[in-house]
Amino acid sequence: MTCLLSAADSCFSEDYRQARARFLAACQAADLAVKSYLNPNKGPQGEELATDVVWDGPADAQKVLVLLSATHGVEGFPGAAAQLDWLTNLRQQPRQDDLAVMLIHAINPHGFAWLRRVSEEGVDMNRNYIDFDRPLPENPGYDELHSALVPDSLDSAHLANCAKRIKAFQEKHGDRAYSIARSGGQYSHPGGVFFGGAAPAWARRTLERIIDDHDLAARAVVAVVDYHTGLGPYGYGEPISDHPVDSVNVARAKAWYGPSVTQPSLGTSSSVPKSGLNERGWERKLGDKVTFIALEFGTYQPPRGMEVLRADHWLHNRGPVDWSSAQTQAIKKAIREHFVPPHQDWREDVLFRSRQIIRQAIAGLGG
Repeated sequence: MTCLLSAADSCFSEDYRQARARFLAACQAADLAVKSYLNPNKGPQGEELATDVVWDGPADAQKVLVLLSATHGVEGFPGAAAQLDWLTNLRQQPRQDDLAVMLIHAINPHGFAWLRRVSEEGVDMNRNYIDFDRPLPENPGYDELHSALVPDSLDSAHLANCAKRIKAFQEKHGDRAYSIARSGGQYSHPGGVFFGGAAPAWARRTLERIIDDHDLAARAVVAVVDYHTGLGPYGYGEPISDHPVDSVNVARAKAWYGPSVTQPSLGTSSSVPKSGLNERGWERKLGDKVTFIALEFGTYQPPRGMEVLRADHWLHNRGPVDWSSAQTQAIKKAIREHFVPPHQDWREDVLFRSRQIIRQAIAGLGG
Protein backbone atom coordinates (compact mmCIF):
# COMPACT_ATOMS: atom_id res chain seq x y z
CA MET A 1 0.00 0.00 0.00
CA THR A 2 1.24 3.47 -0.86
CA CYS A 3 2.38 5.41 2.21
CA LEU A 4 0.28 8.33 3.40
CA LEU A 5 2.83 10.93 2.37
CA SER A 6 2.92 9.66 -1.22
CA ALA A 7 -0.87 9.24 -1.33
CA ALA A 8 -1.38 12.79 -0.06
CA ASP A 9 0.80 14.00 -2.94
CA SER A 10 -0.87 11.91 -5.62
CA CYS A 11 -4.56 11.75 -4.65
CA PHE A 12 -5.48 15.42 -4.12
CA SER A 13 -6.35 17.32 -7.28
CA GLU A 14 -6.10 20.97 -8.25
CA ASP A 15 -9.66 21.36 -9.56
CA TYR A 16 -12.81 19.43 -10.44
CA ARG A 17 -11.67 18.79 -14.00
CA GLN A 18 -8.45 17.14 -12.86
CA ALA A 19 -10.22 15.19 -10.10
CA ARG A 20 -12.71 13.78 -12.59
CA ALA A 21 -10.02 12.89 -15.14
CA ARG A 22 -8.00 11.07 -12.49
CA PHE A 23 -11.06 9.23 -11.22
CA LEU A 24 -12.06 8.06 -14.70
CA ALA A 25 -8.49 7.01 -15.52
CA ALA A 26 -8.19 5.03 -12.29
CA CYS A 27 -11.49 3.27 -12.99
CA GLN A 28 -10.29 2.37 -16.48
CA ALA A 29 -6.99 1.05 -15.11
CA ALA A 30 -8.92 -1.08 -12.62
CA ASP A 31 -11.24 -2.32 -15.41
CA LEU A 32 -14.29 -0.90 -13.63
CA ALA A 33 -17.26 0.38 -15.63
CA VAL A 34 -18.39 3.94 -14.92
CA LYS A 35 -21.97 5.17 -15.16
CA SER A 36 -22.08 8.95 -15.66
CA TYR A 37 -25.02 11.21 -14.82
CA LEU A 38 -24.49 14.38 -16.83
CA ASN A 39 -25.34 17.71 -15.25
CA PRO A 40 -27.03 20.14 -17.70
CA ASN A 41 -24.62 22.95 -16.83
CA LYS A 42 -20.96 23.61 -17.58
CA GLY A 43 -17.98 24.39 -15.41
CA PRO A 44 -16.26 27.79 -15.23
CA GLN A 45 -14.07 26.94 -18.22
CA GLY A 46 -16.81 25.25 -20.23
CA GLU A 47 -15.98 21.75 -19.00
CA GLU A 48 -18.55 18.96 -18.83
CA LEU A 49 -20.04 18.36 -15.39
CA ALA A 50 -21.14 14.93 -14.23
CA THR A 51 -21.65 12.66 -11.28
CA ASP A 52 -19.65 9.50 -12.02
CA VAL A 53 -20.49 6.21 -10.29
CA VAL A 54 -18.55 2.96 -10.16
CA TRP A 55 -19.48 -0.37 -8.56
CA ASP A 56 -16.51 -2.38 -7.30
CA GLY A 57 -17.52 -5.90 -6.32
CA PRO A 58 -20.14 -8.57 -7.01
CA ALA A 59 -23.25 -7.25 -8.78
CA ASP A 60 -25.46 -9.13 -6.30
CA ALA A 61 -23.55 -8.12 -3.16
CA GLN A 62 -25.80 -7.86 -0.14
CA LYS A 63 -23.41 -5.59 1.76
CA VAL A 64 -22.42 -2.27 0.21
CA LEU A 65 -20.06 0.50 1.28
CA VAL A 66 -20.79 3.83 -0.42
CA LEU A 67 -18.13 6.56 -0.54
CA LEU A 68 -19.78 9.88 -1.46
CA SER A 69 -17.95 13.07 -2.42
CA ALA A 70 -18.85 16.73 -3.03
CA THR A 71 -22.24 16.97 -1.35
CA HIS A 72 -20.99 20.46 -0.55
CA GLY A 73 -19.21 21.14 -3.82
CA VAL A 74 -15.94 22.80 -2.83
CA GLU A 75 -15.61 20.25 -0.01
CA GLY A 76 -15.29 17.57 -2.71
CA PHE A 77 -11.48 17.53 -2.84
CA PRO A 78 -10.85 15.26 0.18
CA GLY A 79 -13.71 12.92 -0.75
CA ALA A 80 -12.41 12.64 -4.30
CA ALA A 81 -8.91 12.02 -2.91
CA ALA A 82 -10.24 9.24 -0.68
CA GLN A 83 -12.03 7.67 -3.65
CA LEU A 84 -8.84 7.80 -5.72
CA ASP A 85 -6.93 6.34 -2.78
CA TRP A 86 -9.40 3.43 -2.75
CA LEU A 87 -9.00 2.82 -6.48
CA THR A 88 -5.21 3.03 -6.57
CA ASN A 89 -4.09 1.85 -3.14
CA LEU A 90 -6.76 0.01 -1.14
CA ARG A 91 -9.09 -2.05 -3.33
CA GLN A 92 -6.77 -5.03 -3.70
CA GLN A 93 -6.91 -5.76 0.02
CA PRO A 94 -8.92 -8.89 0.95
CA ARG A 95 -12.60 -8.35 1.70
CA GLN A 96 -15.74 -10.45 1.97
CA ASP A 97 -17.06 -12.08 -1.18
CA ASP A 98 -20.53 -10.59 -0.69
CA LEU A 99 -19.38 -6.98 -0.23
CA ALA A 100 -19.20 -4.23 -2.87
CA VAL A 101 -17.84 -0.70 -2.71
CA MET A 102 -19.72 1.97 -4.65
CA LEU A 103 -18.00 5.28 -5.36
CA ILE A 104 -20.20 8.31 -6.10
CA HIS A 105 -17.81 10.94 -7.42
CA ALA A 106 -19.04 14.55 -7.26
CA ILE A 107 -22.75 14.32 -6.46
CA ASN A 108 -22.74 18.14 -6.70
CA PRO A 109 -20.37 18.66 -9.66
CA HIS A 110 -21.44 22.27 -10.22
CA GLY A 111 -20.42 23.31 -6.72
CA PHE A 112 -17.20 21.32 -7.02
CA ALA A 113 -16.21 22.93 -10.31
CA TRP A 114 -17.25 26.48 -9.38
CA LEU A 115 -15.76 26.22 -5.86
CA ARG A 116 -19.11 26.80 -4.21
CA ARG A 117 -20.62 25.05 -1.22
CA VAL A 118 -24.03 25.10 -2.92
CA SER A 119 -25.43 23.62 -6.13
CA GLU A 120 -26.31 25.36 -9.40
CA GLU A 121 -29.70 26.22 -7.85
CA GLY A 122 -27.95 27.91 -4.93
CA VAL A 123 -29.07 25.03 -2.70
CA ASP A 124 -27.18 23.56 0.24
CA MET A 125 -27.51 19.86 -0.56
CA ASN A 126 -27.39 18.93 3.11
CA ARG A 127 -30.59 20.91 3.71
CA ASN A 128 -32.54 19.79 0.60
CA TYR A 129 -33.84 16.41 1.78
CA ILE A 130 -37.21 17.51 3.13
CA ASP A 131 -40.74 16.76 1.97
CA PHE A 132 -41.57 19.79 -0.17
CA ASP A 133 -45.24 18.83 -0.20
CA ARG A 134 -45.40 19.76 3.49
CA PRO A 135 -44.99 23.20 5.09
CA LEU A 136 -41.37 24.30 4.93
CA PRO A 137 -39.33 24.44 8.15
CA GLU A 138 -39.09 27.90 9.66
CA ASN A 139 -35.95 29.56 10.97
CA PRO A 140 -36.86 32.95 12.47
CA GLY A 141 -33.31 33.46 13.72
CA TYR A 142 -31.99 33.29 10.18
CA ASP A 143 -34.75 35.59 8.95
CA GLU A 144 -33.57 38.18 11.47
CA LEU A 145 -29.92 37.86 10.49
CA HIS A 146 -30.06 37.24 6.74
CA SER A 147 -28.99 40.70 5.64
CA ALA A 148 -26.11 40.60 8.14
CA LEU A 149 -24.96 37.13 7.05
CA VAL A 150 -25.22 37.88 3.31
CA PRO A 151 -24.90 41.68 2.99
CA ASP A 152 -25.38 43.69 -0.18
CA SER A 153 -21.92 45.20 0.15
CA LEU A 154 -18.46 44.10 1.29
CA ASP A 155 -17.59 47.67 2.29
CA SER A 156 -15.72 47.59 5.61
CA ALA A 157 -18.12 49.99 7.38
CA HIS A 158 -21.12 47.95 6.24
CA LEU A 159 -19.49 44.70 7.38
CA ALA A 160 -18.70 46.24 10.75
CA ASN A 161 -22.37 47.04 11.23
CA CYS A 162 -23.28 43.46 10.24
CA ALA A 163 -20.82 42.14 12.82
CA LYS A 164 -22.50 44.26 15.52
CA ARG A 165 -25.90 42.79 14.66
CA ILE A 166 -24.55 39.25 14.81
CA LYS A 167 -22.80 39.91 18.13
CA ALA A 168 -25.99 41.38 19.59
CA PHE A 169 -27.93 38.25 18.53
CA GLN A 170 -25.28 36.00 20.14
CA GLU A 171 -25.34 37.97 23.38
CA LYS A 172 -29.13 37.85 23.54
CA HIS A 173 -29.71 34.22 22.50
CA GLY A 174 -26.39 32.42 23.05
CA ASP A 175 -23.83 30.80 20.75
CA ARG A 176 -25.78 27.60 20.15
CA ALA A 177 -28.93 29.47 19.15
CA TYR A 178 -26.83 31.56 16.79
CA SER A 179 -25.25 28.44 15.24
CA ILE A 180 -28.70 26.92 14.65
CA ALA A 181 -30.04 30.18 13.22
CA ARG A 182 -27.05 30.56 10.92
CA SER A 183 -26.52 26.99 9.74
CA GLY A 184 -29.54 24.92 10.75
CA GLY A 185 -31.15 25.43 7.35
CA GLN A 186 -33.46 28.10 5.93
CA TYR A 187 -36.06 28.00 3.15
CA SER A 188 -37.06 31.65 2.84
CA HIS A 189 -34.03 33.40 1.32
CA PRO A 190 -32.72 32.16 -2.04
CA GLY A 191 -29.19 33.41 -2.42
CA GLY A 192 -28.67 33.13 1.33
CA VAL A 193 -26.36 30.77 3.17
CA PHE A 194 -27.57 27.25 4.02
CA PHE A 195 -30.61 27.65 1.74
CA GLY A 196 -32.51 24.34 1.52
CA GLY A 197 -34.30 25.14 -1.73
CA ALA A 198 -37.90 25.22 -2.91
CA ALA A 199 -37.84 21.78 -4.56
CA PRO A 200 -35.55 18.77 -4.88
CA ALA A 201 -32.34 19.93 -6.56
CA TRP A 202 -30.61 18.16 -9.46
CA ALA A 203 -28.08 16.55 -7.12
CA ARG A 204 -30.84 15.12 -4.91
CA ARG A 205 -32.79 13.78 -7.86
CA THR A 206 -29.60 12.26 -9.24
CA LEU A 207 -28.71 10.60 -5.95
CA GLU A 208 -32.19 9.09 -5.75
CA ARG A 209 -31.73 7.75 -9.31
CA ILE A 210 -28.37 6.25 -8.35
CA ILE A 211 -29.90 4.49 -5.35
CA ASP A 212 -32.65 3.07 -7.57
CA ASP A 213 -30.39 2.21 -10.51
CA HIS A 214 -28.17 0.13 -8.23
CA ASP A 215 -31.10 -1.43 -6.38
CA LEU A 216 -29.67 -0.48 -3.00
CA ALA A 217 -33.01 -0.91 -1.25
CA ALA A 218 -32.82 -4.64 -2.00
CA ARG A 219 -29.44 -5.08 -0.26
CA ALA A 220 -29.13 -6.37 3.28
CA VAL A 221 -27.15 -3.44 4.70
CA VAL A 222 -25.56 -0.29 3.27
CA ALA A 223 -22.87 1.86 4.87
CA VAL A 224 -22.52 5.43 3.58
CA VAL A 225 -19.51 7.67 4.24
CA ASP A 226 -20.20 11.24 3.09
CA TYR A 227 -17.02 13.36 3.11
CA HIS A 228 -17.25 16.93 4.46
CA THR A 229 -14.94 19.66 5.72
CA GLY A 230 -15.11 22.82 7.80
CA LEU A 231 -16.16 21.87 11.34
CA GLY A 232 -14.18 20.69 14.32
CA PRO A 233 -10.48 20.53 15.21
CA TYR A 234 -8.01 21.06 12.38
CA GLY A 235 -7.39 17.82 10.48
CA TYR A 236 -9.58 15.59 12.64
CA GLY A 237 -12.19 13.45 10.89
CA GLU A 238 -15.34 13.36 13.04
CA PRO A 239 -17.90 10.65 12.18
CA ILE A 240 -21.24 12.41 12.66
CA SER A 241 -24.48 10.43 12.86
CA ASP A 242 -27.75 12.30 12.48
CA HIS A 243 -29.97 9.22 12.45
CA PRO A 244 -32.70 9.23 15.13
CA VAL A 245 -31.06 8.90 18.54
CA ASP A 246 -32.35 5.43 19.48
CA SER A 247 -32.47 3.95 15.97
CA VAL A 248 -30.79 0.76 14.83
CA ASN A 249 -29.03 2.94 12.24
CA VAL A 250 -27.08 4.90 14.84
CA ALA A 251 -26.53 1.84 17.06
CA ARG A 252 -24.84 0.18 14.09
CA ALA A 253 -22.67 3.27 13.53
CA LYS A 254 -21.49 3.18 17.14
CA ALA A 255 -20.77 -0.55 16.90
CA TRP A 256 -18.71 -0.08 13.75
CA TYR A 257 -16.87 3.17 14.41
CA GLY A 258 -16.75 3.19 18.20
CA PRO A 259 -17.13 6.04 20.69
CA SER A 260 -15.79 8.63 18.24
CA VAL A 261 -19.28 8.73 16.67
CA THR A 262 -21.02 12.00 17.58
CA GLN A 263 -24.69 13.03 17.48
CA PRO A 264 -25.73 16.67 16.99
CA SER A 265 -29.14 16.07 18.58
CA LEU A 266 -27.38 15.07 21.80
CA GLY A 267 -24.98 18.02 21.72
CA THR A 268 -21.91 15.79 21.32
CA SER A 269 -20.91 17.00 17.86
CA SER A 270 -19.14 19.98 16.35
CA SER A 271 -22.34 20.26 14.29
CA VAL A 272 -25.79 21.35 15.46
CA PRO A 273 -29.24 19.92 14.55
CA LYS A 274 -30.24 20.76 10.98
CA SER A 275 -33.16 20.37 8.59
CA GLY A 276 -33.13 18.39 5.36
CA LEU A 277 -29.97 16.38 5.89
CA ASN A 278 -28.70 13.78 3.45
CA GLU A 279 -29.50 11.04 5.98
CA ARG A 280 -33.20 11.73 5.58
CA GLY A 281 -33.04 10.88 1.89
CA TRP A 282 -31.19 7.62 2.51
CA GLU A 283 -33.56 6.68 5.33
CA ARG A 284 -36.59 7.24 3.11
CA LYS A 285 -35.09 4.95 0.49
CA LEU A 286 -33.49 2.25 2.66
CA GLY A 287 -35.08 2.50 6.11
CA ASP A 288 -33.09 0.73 8.82
CA LYS A 289 -30.79 -0.94 6.26
CA VAL A 290 -28.58 2.14 5.99
CA THR A 291 -25.94 3.44 8.37
CA PHE A 292 -24.85 6.90 7.29
CA ILE A 293 -22.05 9.04 8.67
CA ALA A 294 -20.84 12.45 7.61
CA LEU A 295 -17.06 12.25 7.96
CA GLU A 296 -16.32 15.87 8.84
CA PHE A 297 -12.72 17.10 8.65
CA GLY A 298 -11.92 20.20 10.66
CA THR A 299 -10.25 23.19 9.07
CA TYR A 300 -10.46 26.67 10.63
CA GLN A 301 -12.79 28.48 13.02
CA PRO A 302 -16.44 29.17 12.00
CA PRO A 303 -16.08 32.99 11.82
CA ARG A 304 -13.56 32.57 9.02
CA GLY A 305 -15.94 30.16 7.30
CA MET A 306 -18.70 32.74 7.40
CA GLU A 307 -16.40 35.34 5.86
CA VAL A 308 -15.56 33.19 2.84
CA LEU A 309 -19.18 32.07 2.38
CA ARG A 310 -20.41 35.66 2.65
CA ALA A 311 -18.03 36.79 -0.08
CA ASP A 312 -18.91 33.87 -2.35
CA HIS A 313 -22.66 34.43 -2.02
CA TRP A 314 -22.19 38.16 -2.56
CA LEU A 315 -20.24 37.42 -5.75
CA HIS A 316 -22.79 35.01 -7.25
CA ASN A 317 -25.82 37.03 -6.15
CA ARG A 318 -24.66 39.90 -8.38
CA GLY A 319 -25.17 37.96 -11.62
CA PRO A 320 -22.92 36.06 -14.05
CA VAL A 321 -19.43 35.59 -12.66
CA ASP A 322 -16.30 36.58 -14.57
CA TRP A 323 -14.12 33.61 -13.65
CA SER A 324 -10.93 35.27 -14.82
CA SER A 325 -11.29 38.49 -12.83
CA ALA A 326 -8.87 39.15 -9.97
CA GLN A 327 -11.73 39.65 -7.50
CA THR A 328 -13.35 36.33 -8.43
CA GLN A 329 -10.07 34.48 -8.15
CA ALA A 330 -9.34 36.04 -4.73
CA ILE A 331 -12.78 35.02 -3.42
CA LYS A 332 -12.44 31.51 -4.84
CA LYS A 333 -8.94 31.09 -3.44
CA ALA A 334 -10.20 32.05 0.01
CA ILE A 335 -13.17 29.67 0.00
CA ARG A 336 -11.10 26.78 -1.28
CA GLU A 337 -8.32 27.30 1.25
CA HIS A 338 -10.82 27.50 4.10
CA PHE A 339 -12.56 24.24 3.24
CA VAL A 340 -9.48 22.48 1.80
CA PRO A 341 -6.32 23.70 3.56
CA PRO A 342 -3.38 23.45 1.12
CA HIS A 343 -1.08 21.75 3.62
CA GLN A 344 0.58 18.36 3.52
CA ASP A 345 -0.21 17.46 7.13
CA TRP A 346 -3.93 18.13 6.64
CA ARG A 347 -4.01 15.94 3.54
CA GLU A 348 -2.23 13.15 5.40
CA ASP A 349 -4.75 13.44 8.24
CA VAL A 350 -7.62 13.11 5.74
CA LEU A 351 -6.31 9.95 4.10
CA PHE A 352 -5.24 8.34 7.39
CA ARG A 353 -8.70 8.82 8.89
CA SER A 354 -10.42 7.84 5.65
CA ARG A 355 -8.49 4.57 5.51
CA GLN A 356 -9.36 3.92 9.14
CA ILE A 357 -13.08 4.57 8.63
CA ILE A 358 -13.15 2.43 5.47
CA ARG A 359 -11.46 -0.41 7.35
CA GLN A 360 -13.97 -0.12 10.20
CA ALA A 361 -16.92 -0.01 7.79
CA ILE A 362 -15.77 -3.09 5.91
CA ALA A 363 -15.17 -4.95 9.16
CA GLY A 364 -18.58 -3.89 10.45
CA LEU A 365 -20.35 -4.93 7.27
CA GLY A 366 -18.66 -8.31 7.54
CA GLY A 367 -19.78 -8.81 11.13
